[in-house]
Amino acid sequence: MNIKQFEYKPLAHYSYTIISEGKMAVIDPERNPQQYYDLAKVNNVEIIAVIETHSHADFVSSHLEIFKKTGATIYNSEKLGAKYPHQSFDEGDSIEIGKVNLRCINTPGHSLDSITIVATKENETVLFTGDTLFIGDVGRPDLRGKAENVSAKRKELAEMMYETITNKFTDLPDDAIVYPAHGAGSLCGKNMSDAASSTLKDERMENWAFKKQSKEGFMDTILDGQPFIPHYFGYDVDLNKQGADDLKSAIDQIPFIEYSTAEGLIVDTRDEASFKKGHLKGSINIQAVSETAKFETWLGSIIKPDDTFSLVIDHQENKDDLLKRVAKIGYEKLLKQIITLSKENLVTSEKLDLQDFKNHPSNYTIVDVRNQSEVEEGKFFESAISHPLNNLLETAKEIPTNKPIVVHCAGGYRSAAGSSILEKKLDGVEIFDLSEDIEQFKN
Repeated sequence: MNIKQFEYKPLAHYSYTIISEGKMAVIDPERNPQQYYDLAKVNNVEIIAVIETHSHADFVSSHLEIFKKTGATIYNSEKLGAKYPHQSFDEGDSIEIGKVNLRCINTPGHSLDSITIVATKENETVLFTGDTLFIGDVGRPDLRGKAENVSAKRKELAEMMYETITNKFTDLPDDAIVYPAHGAGSLCGKNMSDAASSTLKDERMENWAFKKQSKEGFMDTILDGQPFIPHYFGYDVDLNKQGADDLKSAIDQIPFIEYSTAEGLIVDTRDEASFKKGHLKGSINIQAVSETAKFETWLGSIIKPDDTFSLVIDHQENKDDLLKRVAKIGYEKLLKQIITLSKENLVTSEKLDLQDFKNHPSNYTIVDVRNQSEVEEGKFFESAISHPLNNLLETAKEIPTNKPIVVHCAGGYRSAAGSSILEKKLDGVEIFDLSEDIEQFKN
């Protein structure tokens, strides 16, 4: 089979194309569909199908935009509740892409509408498992209750996942290739491998979910220790059910102003050194300085979807790339403007006297902004108080202010954001970012 896997690293997202006999299907496409159009043009094929394995929580899909541009049919489970033109694709249904047969099996557990696509051609079998079966794990069942307002809450979905893993893959061959929608680093699971694919045989042997166990034991494992749920997840589920606006028209509407200022919520995407040298008072430093930085995740974890914000970038030539990154999670709808800064009316961040901190740590309030699961695995400072970054805007006022505050995470990226949030929320308090110097305190 002619299958291509596309990876978007900041969200650990995999999308796919299948080509056969001049036809193409796209599975779980990301927000920017240009790469699928380019592939179709190079291969001189027609995109005739877009398949959604479920309504995604962690990224915005381009299924509706592809439909409008190419006329391709959108396929998804009827349980998804789609508000866009589509063809239902549920157990017993199949479609043909040239000589490749794609049939659906309903595999609820991550969500009610989750499906797995079984692609066959002669003796080849490939499984596009969406967020049902990952490499080394299965999709978490606790993302949907609040977002969908349905009766199937986390325990019911966990039980569905048990039934799915126990029964739905039984008749499929060991040599079937497993292609998931996510890899390590995604918040849609907790113990995913960094491998991009596997075989069903290997998953049956090595994935904890396939081990012989009671339903209760399976449910306890899948429900325990899941990562936090970013603010934007429910928003993206609903947006994907409606279908997002075309990317270019959506981002073209956002004003760009050079050498400007802003009020309200301000997200500064520059590197932490530039931010600390001079930034608008009250701005939050969520860095987008590399192609792999988890900018989208933290933007959608810190900023709520009912907020609006301004975006600070370093140079005009980076504007389109940053706007596309914001749009990956649908937050262009919240964005008032994108600006670069003048050198006036900027404030600086104070630099920590590292030696004094080492000599007199009790003179500081130490704030750990790592996730709760990380803190439970071990603390760097016994006196540190835990305030996970995703909720820090809400919990900052609970932090004692009788001493200077030192913020740390595991590597420096999150502490840059965390210290900027505390600068915004705690007036008149000295706030320091331990940044990459945390490495000096690791055992």
